[in-house]
Amino acid sequence: MTREWPPDIYGGAGVHVEHLVTQLRRMAEVEVMCFGQPRADALALDPPQELAEANFALQTLGVDLLMADASGGLDVMHSHTWYANMGGHLAGLLQGAPHVITAHSLEPRRPWKEEQLGGGYRISSWVERAAYREAAAIIAVSAGMRDDVLDCYPFVDPARVHVVHNGIDTDFYRPTADTDALLAHGVDPAEPFALFVGRITRQKGLPHLLRAAEQFAPEVRLVLCASSPDTPELGQEVTDQVAALRAARGADSVVWIEEQLSRPEVVQFYTAADVFVCPSVYEPQGIVNLEAMACETAVVASDVGGIPEVVTPGTGLLVHYDESDPAAFETALATEVNRVVADPDLAQSLGVAGRRRAVDDFGWEAIARRTMDVYDIALGTDRP
Repeated sequence: MTREWPPDIYGGAGVHVEHLVTQLRRMAEVEVMCFGQPRADALALDPPQELAEANFALQTLGVDLLMADASGGLDVMHSHTWYANMGGHLAGLLQGAPHVITAHSLEPRRPWKEEQLGGGYRISSWVERAAYREAAAIIAVSAGMRDDVLDCYPFVDPARVHVVHNGIDTDFYRPTADTDALLAHGVDPAEPFALFVGRITRQKGLPHLLRAAEQFAPEVRLVLCASSPDTPELGQEVTDQVAALRAARGADSVVWIEEQLSRPEVVQFYTAADVFVCPSVYEPQGIVNLEAMACETAVVASDVGGIPEVVTPGTGLLVHYDESDPAAFETALATEVNRVVADPDLAQSLGVAGRRRAVDDFGWEAIARRTMDVYDIALGTDRP
């Protein structure tokens, strides 16, 4: 049970679900319920017409009710993010079956979402809290996320929280010689650039990166593959910062690609970048770091959440984030970006080690098997 399903993938949770289901379907019968328009490979549901003008949180609950109503005959309910948590919870109650949650993020760690949802944020927080209280098992995508679950929801029995990391398709995310997407967007792969890929949301830390870019070496461009602002206000804030950066460093110092690129196009950007930058202020794991690493690109990332479990010494560079001193964080980001761009040997070493780590430790087949193990625990059964 998920909000996102192809072709409507916009975040890390959607990427996780897509690849996890591909592997799980080799091990069990899997039915996918998602939001949106009809699909051939999933039951897609829209909010009831009566809620068409309602707050988005209420629309979400409408979809969750439809998911629960369609849950007959299922042995395990597995929901992803608060959008589907209540669907899984109600379906489990209705069918007398265990409900498993994958914790990709937590509402108490994202207070800025009140900008986006208004009073709906209080509803989403209640939904998540209620579902976590009753879930048979909770899968945390990192040890850092497990700590967050137990900190935010101390009523959860630690024995019910299992760490199963996000994965990466390293056959798809790998270095490519293709450059047509870069050239189409005015990016010369021969010129040094730092890359950001992500949605425009508070947790991704894009305003910090834009301020850090004021301190980039003159030859380093910033390329932003950034779309879908959470709110018009945040979108305008980023627009104003980009304009200010261009005014200060030159019109061609920033390339901002606002449309959502296809994944093959993103692979070209990962491969060509001298350094990938992840300035997140909250990140349960950070699939984008794995994607960049799999493309043999050096990573500079904040040390929040589960990122240090992915970007380890020798595979990338971590920058300490302290919300009480954002200026120090921004300066450190710029320092490390400049360091990598100025030292091609370091960039190559980090890139090669990063790909090796992505291949060795984050394959989807192993992650699916560990997920099946959690289902067995929730069911109280053992598979041969």
